[in-house]
Amino acid sequence: MSGGRGNPWLISGFLLVVFLLAWHFFTLRAAFDPRGLTEDQLQMMEFNGDIDRTADGGYVWNPEKEKVKGVPGPLAVLDKARIELGEAFVKKGTNDHGIAYLVLYTVSRFAAGFLAASVVAIMLGVLLGLNKVLFRAVNPYIQILKPISPLAWMPLLLYTVKDPKWTAVLVVFMAALWPTLATTAFGVNSLRKDYLHVAAILQLSWFKRLYKVILPGAAPTIVNGLRISFGSALVAVVPAEMLLGELGVGYLSWIEWNNLDISGVIFAILVVGVVGVILDSGFNKLAGLVTYQE
Repeated sequence: MSGGRGNPWLISGFLLVVFLLAWHFFTLRAAFDPRGLTEDQLQMMEFNGDIDRTADGGYVWNPEKEKVKGVPGPLAVLDKARIELGEAFVKKGTNDHGIAYLVLYTVSRFAAGFLAASVVAIMLGVLLGLNKVLFRAVNPYIQILKPISPLAWMPLLLYTVKDPKWTAVLVVFMAALWPTLATTAFGVNSLRKDYLHVAAILQLSWFKRLYKVILPGAAPTIVNGLRISFGSALVAVVPAEMLLGELGVGYLSWIEWNNLDISGVIFAILVVGVVGVILDSGFNKLAGLVTYQE
């Protein structure tokens, strides 16, 4: 495939098949062989739950104990996915909701925190970008706060608001705030002065100047900051749910680990990836509609 020719989807599909086959091969376990074991040893293994007796008097590995021995194969994960997706819209109890509800809870927290952070960051970024003195005064604080992990804020936020649900939203807010704020301020500050001079000649009001000149001119930089914030917020919401015990995809991963169901943990990881891809694809399409190109 010289010169970059070839179908990328076929290559991706081929790599997926190779990965699944390798995964299946390396996680295969030989069937239980009772040869060389005495009856007392077999009874002890059955008593410990390592093996089960079949209807014909033979023995097989206990499938429940197999869940916690090594990494499960793709067939075990597929079976877990089939069960979870079959009960996607089922609520069995207060803390046992279907995967569709868990995804909805995670996406709603993510959307609330990300949108709030974007609005605040763009507004403050525009103000800082238009005032170089103010930007230089505030920039040291931005540089100090920006590298702090959003999860580091969680104990203080939980102590302050005393509500795990709002704490999860605020963790997402803190994750998404700083990249957009910094890039917006930089983009506005780097805006071509010709644009502002034309706006002044036309005697546009401040709000018209903002919506018709400043934001469109700085849009590429702002969108890049939003992309960074988007990824940071998506990464932050899952561990926040795990640590706070709030229903969501992160909670599913943690509860499956507590149940020692590694297939469930892998399924939860795959759900996070799929949700992230869908959200990122939608965000990129939206960003393409609003990005200004000269």
